[in-house]
Amino acid sequence: MPNEPKHIIHLSAECYPVAKVGGLGDVVGALPKYLQQAGLRTWVVMPWYNKPFVQQHAFERIYTGNFNQGSRPLEVQVYREKEEVLGFGLYLVKIPGLLDRDEPYGYADESEQFMAFQHGFLHWITETGIVPDVVHCHDHHTGLIPFLMYHSERFATLKQVPTVATVHNGQYQGWMDWNRAILLPPFDTWKWGLLDWDRVINPLGALIKCCTVYTTVSIGYLDELMTQANGLESLFATERAKGVGIVNGIDTAVWDPAQDAMLPHRYRVSTVQSGKRKNKEFLCDGYGLDPEKPLLAYIGRFAGEKGADLLPEIIESLLSDDAVDVNIMVLGSGDVQIQSSVASLAEKYRGKLGAHIGYQEELSHRIYASADFLLMPSRVEPCGLNQLYSMRYGTLPVVRRIGGLKDTVIDINEPEGYGITFLDARPEEAVEAVRRALAVYTDKQQMQQLRKFMMKLDFSWDKSAIKYIEIYQNITQ
Repeated sequence: MPNEPKHIIHLSAECYPVAKVGGLGDVVGALPKYLQQAGLRTWVVMPWYNKPFVQQHAFERIYTGNFNQGSRPLEVQVYREKEEVLGFGLYLVKIPGLLDRDEPYGYADESEQFMAFQHGFLHWITETGIVPDVVHCHDHHTGLIPFLMYHSERFATLKQVPTVATVHNGQYQGWMDWNRAILLPPFDTWKWGLLDWDRVINPLGALIKCCTVYTTVSIGYLDELMTQANGLESLFATERAKGVGIVNGIDTAVWDPAQDAMLPHRYRVSTVQSGKRKNKEFLCDGYGLDPEKPLLAYIGRFAGEKGADLLPEIIESLLSDDAVDVNIMVLGSGDVQIQSSVASLAEKYRGKLGAHIGYQEELSHRIYASADFLLMPSRVEPCGLNQLYSMRYGTLPVVRRIGGLKDTVIDINEPEGYGITFLDARPEEAVEAVRRALAVYTDKQQMQQLRKFMMKLDFSWDKSAIKYIEIYQNITQ
């Protein structure tokens, strides 16, 4: 292919399995692998975290340098993972005092943390003469990169390099007071307006203004950002012409019930009925649930945007009704009030409700393999990966018709439908949707057909990666 880009650098705060908090980590851990398989030289550059992956794999330090963040002198170290075990080049930026921590988020100086990551990255590649074909930035943690590439003379060698921005969640924007501007590398102050939104520095806003192309993680979310973007609605509408919606894929090598080492019992499409039954028995035994009953699951953060605040009322409504025959399994953490409510309900409905407060990757895989239904009552869902994982494992999604959920789940009442959808983020609507799902469960033949149909759906990264490659080609010609 003419003008095919050879070197793509992805910048992200997360990358599975190095460090993952949510869907961002899953995407950055998968998309670059598929790009590399398609013939592109692909790197992921992320902050260094004190995580098991880093401790258990071989890294070599390839660069050491120094720069100032305001008046604070910083040392930047860059480490390369030697074997490319993830299927792409992995580079970690370590800055003692800022990028040497146990977790990606949750620190009081988070603005300085990610500012240092971006400055350290640009300092490294310009000092060493690296000029990639495309720099691909993910979310606000990397939002200052295009602005600095194009409007700071310190990084002038990158001025002609096109940039792609992917918005995984427009609700989080990295706001900073203008007094933090002194911490930035020197830039053309005539361009200050590109950093500003509503009288603060807005890294996500700057990312959208300055990037060559931006993508959203579903087609539906591209449109929704013009009406629900936490203050940036008019910006997304203004920049709509350079926006592209691409539904996230899933890594079908990681998420494959026929090969998943995290499952006590593996299965494929032809054995889905017995395979899910065995996994369900194993899971239910560990949480005191009844494997004879349909199992409804929730996996995710306890946050308002996920509709998790609706969970206690949904659970109470379902389990207090003797006419409803269902068990529920919850895996998640976040809002302490929701955590407390779920834990209390697990005590109240012991034998009907299992709960694990926190997150365990292995347990999530086992729940997908065991559950009959997955509930996602989201208020905001840019793409959603959980519904894609659930369908890969033959579990019917029960989802609110929003964002990427609307793009990927077709209600069973529609032609070739395979899921259950509802319109509003209200407990009564979610409960009614669950009741519809339970009615499907009583029809064993329909349930079996739906499971097999969903498992054959193609939500792999193969198709989505091709669309990203097309974008790279268009902006490098």
